[in-house]
Amino acid sequence: MKAVVLVGGEGTRLRPLTLSIPKQMLPIVGVPMIERVLAHLASHGVDEAILSLGYLPDAFKEAYPDGNAAGVRLTYAVEPEPLDTAGAVRFAALCGGVDETFVVVNGDVLTDLDLGSLVAFHRRSGAEGTIALYPVPDPSAFGVVPTDAEGRVTAFVEKPPRDEAPTNEINAGTYVFEASVLDRIPAVGRVSIERETFPAMVRSRVLFARADDGYWLDTGTPATYLQANRDLMSGQRPGVPAPGLDERPDRVFLGGESTITGEVVGPSVIFAGCVIAAGARVERSVLGAGSVIEAGAMVIDSVLMEGSHVAADAKVAGSVLGPHVTVGQRADVRPISVLGVRAVVASGTLVDGERVTG
Repeated sequence: MKAVVLVGGEGTRLRPLTLSIPKQMLPIVGVPMIERVLAHLASHGVDEAILSLGYLPDAFKEAYPDGNAAGVRLTYAVEPEPLDTAGAVRFAALCGGVDETFVVVNGDVLTDLDLGSLVAFHRRSGAEGTIALYPVPDPSAFGVVPTDAEGRVTAFVEKPPRDEAPTNEINAGTYVFEASVLDRIPAVGRVSIERETFPAMVRSRVLFARADDGYWLDTGTPATYLQANRDLMSGQRPGVPAPGLDERPDRVFLGGESTITGEVVGPSVIFAGCVIAAGARVERSVLGAGSVIEAGAMVIDSVLMEGSHVAADAKVAGSVLGPHVTVGQRADVRPISVLGVRAVVASGTLVDGERVTG
């Protein structure tokens, strides 16, 4: 089966990291997000994925020059101009030669959805399109999808006020489509799948939906990006955090030889070549390869990408540090800060929920 994976967004909520790194190439415990998405698809029989690209497309091509990732063959479909969600699906599907039932997923959503069960429901229902749903406490930030007793979608309500939502089951960003859906999407211009294609399918009574309460997380904000890393380390999301890790009894995962004389509190992942000096403390965090935490420094509930350096007596809490970031002595980086590639925080500086560009 083929899948279209939407990875064309600019990741504005994760800037400045995403100024130079596509959101889906950011690591989730050392493994690029896109590979975790593709691995899930592969586990359910998807053997070819068409990546719908728009923003920084060369990053994907350079990362996977042989056109393979996580056991899935890749086709690259680079939009000539922004086409919105439905336009992107149509363009990518045609580039990939889609001519039968296929899957569409958002490349920034991590899920353990039973995709095989969703496809089976789609076929039993005789649907032209089927949406995976996920229940949330507050649906006001999402597309809400009420259904009848057979699972047929009766409306598609985009981001309703919380007290007016007809259901708490939201569009989870995974779809099963027949190739005929492509004929519903105009060949030119921007077309929204949520605001145009789905409502038209509802009127034609060919759109179905099915809820799944497995793991689901939209990783598009700093808070949810941190949560994605934390969930994998803690075991809330099933699976080993990253290949080749050795686990210590205190649930600290080591990805290679490092010099650790300070204290590490789990769940944490320490990749190869890190230095954690005596008197330093790392709690519930990811340290990318070659990171250095000097004496007296603290790193708590954070993700540090490769080559990060936290100087003596500095503190980093609840934040994301891009590759090769330097935090000076006695600096204080507080939640939820995002530091871009090669950003520098001067000694003694307070960064409180801010974005720092390199």
